[in-house]
Parts: sequence; structure tokens; C-alpha cells
Amino acid sequence: MTYTLSDSEFNTVSLLSPEGRYDYFVEKVIAGGEVWSLESDEGWVVMTSDEGEECLPVWPHQDFAAEWASGEWADCKPAAVALRDWIERWTPGMTKDGTLLAVFPDDNSEGTIVTPTELLQSLEAQRTTR
Repeated sequence: MTYTLSDSEFNTVSLLSPEGRYDYFVEKVIAGGEVWSLESDEGWVVMTSDEGEECLPVWPHQDFAAEWASGEWADCKPAAVALRDWIERWTPGMTKDGTLLAVFPDDNSEGTIVTPTELLQSLEAQRTTR
């Protein structure tokens, strides 16, 4: 269930530090029950971090993901993964494959790089504080 995102909130959140966007991501994913990324006919988008690591970029809302659907990713569209599926299927699969996550990268490609297990721990911590 996607939450309503105002233009003002979009702009304010976009200006947060990578750590601030990570915290926002965790909070909104727990509240909204979805993780967003970009998908094309060829599959899910993968980006390369500054350290040369391949990462799946993820956002808390389709509008943030849609911002990235341009340039080399113009053929992509935002796609949601239900939080339950993310936890039960995606996290174990990505962990097994050694996939890293670029959580909420901004227009400079700056985001927080974490393992699926690290993100799961953050999500579980947020869920217990609600």
C-alpha cells in the first residue's frame, strides 16, 4: 500500500543526507509495506557503487524510484515488492547471491550500501519500536 507523497515531502526528503534517507526508507517501508526498485523487460536494475560493487537500488516510494527512470534507465518502470515477500524470499535469495543494496540513492547516486541482512535488521528494529 503506497502512501501519499506530497511534492513538499518529496523535495524535503530528497535533500536529506544518505543516513537521513536510510532512516526515512526504513520507517516508510515498515509503514507502507513495500520496497520499490526499477524493472525493465530484462529484469531488475543493478547499479555499480563507487567501490565497484553491484547493488540493487531501492526506494520507499514509487515517485523516488521513478526519478531514476531516465537516461540509461529510461526503459525502466518503478515496481514494488511486498514487504513480506522482501523478508521471506528476497532477503535470503540476495544474501545467497551476494547482492548488496543501494538504499535510497539520490540524483548523485549517493545512498547507503548495505547487505540484505543489515537492512532486514534495521526493518525489524523499526517494527519493534512501532
